[in-house]
Amino acid sequence: MKFNPVISAVAMAALAQALLIPQNVDALEAFNTLLTNDVEANSPNHHKAAKFEKVVISNEEDAEIAPLVMNDKEQVPDSYIIVFKEDVDASTASSHELWVEQVHTEQVASLAKRDLQHPFLAKAQSGLKQAFSIGSNFKGYTGTFHADTIELLRRHKDIAYVEKDSIVHANEFATELDAPWGLARVSHRKTLNLGSFNKYLYDDVGGEGVTSYVIDTGVNVVHDDFGGRAKWGKTVPSGDADEDGNGHGTHCAGTIGGTKYGVAKKANIVAVKVLRSNGSGTMSDVVAGVEFAAKSHAEMVKKNPKGFKGSTANMSLGGGKSPSLDLAVNAAVKAGIHFAVAAGNDNADACNYSPAAAENAVTVGASTLSDSRAYFSNYGKCVDIFGPGLNILSTYIGSKNAVATLSGTSMASPHIAGLLSYYLSLQPESDSGFATSSITPAQLKKNLISFASVGVLSDIDSDTPNVLAYNGGGEDLKDFWAAKSAEQIQLEENIHEAVDHAGNLISTIRKIMFGF
Repeated sequence: MKFNPVISAVAMAALAQALLIPQNVDALEAFNTLLTNDVEANSPNHHKAAKFEKVVISNEEDAEIAPLVMNDKEQVPDSYIIVFKEDVDASTASSHELWVEQVHTEQVASLAKRDLQHPFLAKAQSGLKQAFSIGSNFKGYTGTFHADTIELLRRHKDIAYVEKDSIVHANEFATELDAPWGLARVSHRKTLNLGSFNKYLYDDVGGEGVTSYVIDTGVNVVHDDFGGRAKWGKTVPSGDADEDGNGHGTHCAGTIGGTKYGVAKKANIVAVKVLRSNGSGTMSDVVAGVEFAAKSHAEMVKKNPKGFKGSTANMSLGGGKSPSLDLAVNAAVKAGIHFAVAAGNDNADACNYSPAAAENAVTVGASTLSDSRAYFSNYGKCVDIFGPGLNILSTYIGSKNAVATLSGTSMASPHIAGLLSYYLSLQPESDSGFATSSITPAQLKKNLISFASVGVLSDIDSDTPNVLAYNGGGEDLKDFWAAKSAEQIQLEENIHEAVDHAGNLISTIRKIMFGF
């Protein structure tokens, strides 16, 4: 996403008012106060931070002002995601974080001096919450800051943009009748019938050596269907327990790698909890979850344990458009994680939602048993592929063998995360027990889409790819690795059939004419 950073303070103020961006008329006065106050600090880093701030802040009218980005969904008051420009290195970022902590402390002290009842002072936690770094050039931090501090940050030379934090939700749609058909559908080219609707054709080593991060509400890691292959990774929301109190994440995890309900039945599952028990959370916590997955993957690659073949991730959640979340996912993919994300359940253009709009991930729409687009599924050019998403049976919370049937693009996305895990484990280059993943996320995404069944879905407009996921039906995957399309494979099969038919016809004519 590109921004025009050269915007005058007057123009930005007018634009901010038009967009209902909260502004404080005393912001520039606060600049001068914060820049000239000689506040004594006990921190040994105080003078380093103070020196740093004088160099990088300008209150001139022609100073570059970083955009304040927001979507039309529910905002988290005073909570922000601050993203550095790509050329900011780790040392500069660290110095900046020291400085912003000092600025925040001074701001709180100033507010307390003026009004002890100021609403901002009632916040239980404020200031810098968490710094993040994903890949080589996506860095930033999240936190709770006063509007005056945000105005300072927008005039900082190293800041690309500031995004207002917002609420995200799990993309579950409804609970309906049991109908375990999703696995069967991804293993058949043709529409399911009475003889195929409950038959899943697959390679029984699919998923072996692959770690799949479920960035969601958590996972019931002791569920019997995971067979000891699931573990807890991280809980991001402050004060939340290391458990899935909702069930959404457990359901997704079961579709990815459950022994009975999973696409890749031997994949390892890692729970990354970013949503609370009510199924909602913040964009900033989701970004932190993506960072955890990316860094955990990097550690695995560095350790290179025997049998490790790569990492996948699933995010069956979404909210309004968030450049920070999209960039975080794109950076994680560039770092080597194969990402599947839900398209969303608003029957709308997926490009208006995050992380559905993240171009490096595989964005998944939902299909039905009758091979139509699910009526709730988002659509458009940002959707890459469709997977089963209506009435999907999978693992759940409440006991070690609990199951539930749910619907949504949340259920479609883990089918694709499972397929990515399945293919990743079966790649030809991974014969050695010490081999790491050699196929890039971009190439695997290309092969996945190319190998999918084309044109089989109804209710698909011309801007939406009409492709349905396919696992190869448990047969040789040479065509998948050769990136042959379904049409090309069908053409070759037709040619072979035509040649065989011609051969049989010639034999029949010879026998009639010559007797042999």
